[in-house]
Amino acid sequence: MARSPGVLKSIGIASDHGGHDLKQYLVGRLRQAGYDVTDFGNAHPIPEDDYPDVVVPLARAIADDRIARGVAICGSGVGACVVANKVPGVRACLIHESYSAHQGVEDDDLNLICLGGLVVGQELAWELVGTFLAARFSGAERHRRRLSKVAALEAKESGS
Repeated sequence: MARSPGVLKSIGIASDHGGHDLKQYLVGRLRQAGYDVTDFGNAHPIPEDDYPDVVVPLARAIADDRIARGVAICGSGVGACVVANKVPGVRACLIHESYSAHQGVEDDDLNLICLGGLVVGQELAWELVGTFLAARFSGAERHRRRLSKVAALEAKESGS
């Protein structure tokens, strides 16, 4: 359930047209910082694109442990967050401030941060992503217990 406390280097990122510019900025900054970034799209800002088409493959890559963590961006971040949380094993949250960016990982093993490309500026987004990537799950018994309840709910709701 929890990721190893080692250095995270494998990051996935996805956006629809509303988050395209912010995604491009973050991809550059992440690569410059030494991260291996998998870009799940979109390559071009096409107004007819739909956030589930790019966020679901990102979320599945996280759930399958093909990437360590992810960043999903749409106009507000809300739609990306809603669809990401439909994938079992993904714990996504819309983040607009630093405390939740680290606390969500430390307590809830957050593995996907959602941002609003039309809401959050580039420098704040970079700060939030950096905080999210630097944070580690505490592994505290109470947090593991709560995550077990979340996993049980996912299994029950999916019929597994």
